[in-house]
Amino acid sequence: MSDPLENDDPPAWYCVRTKSKREHIAAKSLRQLEGVETFCPRLRYRKATRRGKIWWVEAMFPGYIFAFFSRRENERNVVHTHGVMTLLKFGDYVPEIPASFIAEMCRLMEEQESVEDDTLTLQPQVRPGDEVEIAHGPMQGMQGKVIEVLPSSERVKLLIEFLGNDQVIDADLFSLLLPNKPLPE
Repeated sequence: MSDPLENDDPPAWYCVRTKSKREHIAAKSLRQLEGVETFCPRLRYRKATRRGKIWWVEAMFPGYIFAFFSRRENERNVVHTHGVMTLLKFGDYVPEIPASFIAEMCRLMEEQESVEDDTLTLQPQVRPGDEVEIAHGPMQGMQGKVIEVLPSSERVKLLIEFLGNDQVIDADLFSLLLPNKPLPE
C-alpha cells in the first residue's frame, strides 16, 4: 500500500488534538502558518456562580479543533505548533473531515448572533409545561413544572409541591436543570 503523502496532496480538513483548554490558543497559533486555515467553534453561555451570572466560553469540541492544510507541506509545522498535541489518528490512518461538515457548522454559527468569530451564544430553552429541577439555592433538588417564562428578567415561574401544597415560585432561569428532551425528527 502506497503512502498517501507520496501522491498528490491537496489541502483537506483534519481534526487536530489540542492541549486541554487551549483550543483557542492552538487555533490562533495555526492561523499564523502559511497555507493553514482553522475552525475552532466555541460556545458562549451564562452560568450562575457565587458572584452572580457570568459569561462562560468553552470549545464546542473540547480538546479538538479543525485545520485545513496540505499534509505533505504542513503536517510537521502543524503538530509542532504551540497548543497542538497531534492530529487525530486511528493507527496510521489520519481521516479527513468532509468539507461539507465544516461548511454546515460555519453556516449554523453564522445564523446565530455571535459576539465573536466562531462563537455560538447559547440560551436556556424552557417552555411552559417543561419539568425542571432546581440546581442551585435553598430549593436545590426540588422538581417543578414551568408555568411562565419571563425572558426579559431571565426568570421563570414554577409550580412546585412544598409542604403538601402546590406553590408558585420565581426561579432564576440559569439555576434550572433542564430535562433531556428528544431531538426533533
